[in-house]
Amino acid sequence: MNRRNFIGAASAALVTEKLWSAPRLAETAPAALKPMALGLLVNPFGAPEATIRRVHDLGFSNCFLSLDDYINGFTPELAAQLRELLARYAVTATTVEVVGPEPLVWDFMRGPATIGLVPPQTRAARIDALCQASDFAKRLGVPQVQTHCGFIPENPDDALYAGTVEAIRKVAQHCQGNEQHFLMETGQETPTAMSRVIRDVGLPNLGVGLDTANLILYGKANPVDAVDILGPHILSIHAKDGRWPTDPSKLGEEVLIGKGLVDFKTVFTRLHKFGYAGAVTIERETSGPAQIEDVRLEKLYLEEILHSVLG
Repeated sequence: MNRRNFIGAASAALVTEKLWSAPRLAETAPAALKPMALGLLVNPFGAPEATIRRVHDLGFSNCFLSLDDYINGFTPELAAQLRELLARYAVTATTVEVVGPEPLVWDFMRGPATIGLVPPQTRAARIDALCQASDFAKRLGVPQVQTHCGFIPENPDDALYAGTVEAIRKVAQHCQGNEQHFLMETGQETPTAMSRVIRDVGLPNLGVGLDTANLILYGKANPVDAVDILGPHILSIHAKDGRWPTDPSKLGEEVLIGKGLVDFKTVFTRLHKFGYAGAVTIERETSGPAQIEDVRLEKLYLEEILHSVLG
């Protein structure tokens, strides 16, 4: 299963089960989101209505759309369908993301050669996919496009660095033409390397998608410290928890929010001081009915923390 194909797959599997009450459909588009409104990362492929309805039924006002399965299929008809579903269920789509096309290996051994815009052999295809996603997001009225840019070299004199910066600039320029922000998702690089790229690309619409767990899973940084470095540039958040890698070949373990090492209260407090006003998107990389229950528990856990931070 693709690492992003979780809530969507669960929706397809459970759509015929009577697990949810009938939704109260919205007659108008949802109102503007409150700062740090909780949302859910979903992949609507295969069961778009069931997926968006589940976001609504779980009590979320917004979602983050993972769209890799739609690469080369971003049609106006699909955009119209998703726009109608989002309006019907009063759900706001905050961001779209693609990370493909393949190959993608999420580890320390093959990851540097397969993830993001760093590997030259897949760079052109991924720039194209991101530009497609940007155009699709414009049809949806979504203002942010996000991806993993990859294992960005710490050394700015590395042979791969300049090409990576130029690739990120190309995508950011395309998004700029669509009046969107282009966000680099934290994970494979240190916060300092990401900060350097923002400076070297030099475009005002380039920002950061903070994944609280990825910084730990890749052994790159504590997310609290990362906020101090990247805070003014953070425009989206994936709320996720995890533990440091103990096998030098494999990423750390993603765990239920509250069971890992992320200090969410301090992260949210510091982001609030920076004036962060975006969504907080739950991402749980499991599947099936157990995942739905995990999301319910994570939502309650984060709601309590956010209440203490925001008042």
